[in-house]
Amino acid sequence: MKEFIKDSLVVKIFDNKHLMGLAAAESVAEKINELLKTKTFVNIVFAAAPSQNDFLAALLNQDIEWGRVNAFHMDEYLKLDNDAPQRFGHFLRERLFDRVTFNSVNYLDGNAVEADEECLRYAKLLEQFPADIVCMGIGENTHLAFNDPHVADFNDPVLVKIVDLDNSCRVQQVNDGCFARIEDVPTHALTLTIPALTKAPYVYVIVPGENKAEAVRQTLNADITEKYPSTILRKHPNAILFLDDKSSRHI
Repeated sequence: MKEFIKDSLVVKIFDNKHLMGLAAAESVAEKINELLKTKTFVNIVFAAAPSQNDFLAALLNQDIEWGRVNAFHMDEYLKLDNDAPQRFGHFLRERLFDRVTFNSVNYLDGNAVEADEECLRYAKLLEQFPADIVCMGIGENTHLAFNDPHVADFNDPVLVKIVDLDNSCRVQQVNDGCFARIEDVPTHALTLTIPALTKAPYVYVIVPGENKAEAVRQTLNADITEKYPSTILRKHPNAILFLDDKSSRHI
């Protein structure tokens, strides 16, 4: 394992994605257990993407008192069939939320009758249960959640909003194998905003794979600006970026 710090961001590089996922899971579990010594419950926001598979699988094997964890997720497609396997709530239910017993699991409803009201509902939950930990990835276009460069706002006044997805974001969904073709990828989504994600005291960023190598390079080397949303992680006081041999190849 190699480790260095860029601005305030701790970067850890592992020989493969399995070791990366295990290390991230161990770090998150350690922090959960540390927080539970002084808190009744811990609130965690999870990302839903194939990049998180190794991490989520390893997290299930950690010694965690899941009954004292409130779970959230960070984005959801708008107007995708409730039974569609691509729904992020479905992804996390299958890999984590139904595998252990949480105190609560809070889903974003992309099919709510009024999407604006759903944003307000979920924002109120996040205010009631402020995130202690965020477990996230970085998109091929450096987005965090669905905060693509054209809609990212480091000072966003809201916690949850409706966004349109840029072309590179939608192409990534095809590259990830989630959709067969870009025409099948929804054009809009609900997302937690940049401040909703980064105000959590502890942020763990899990980014494996060759397709993320350029985004990782930009994250670490570009100016800190909404043009590259993930660059804001370099200002977070307690964020760790976990990389594998492929995602780190341009460092």
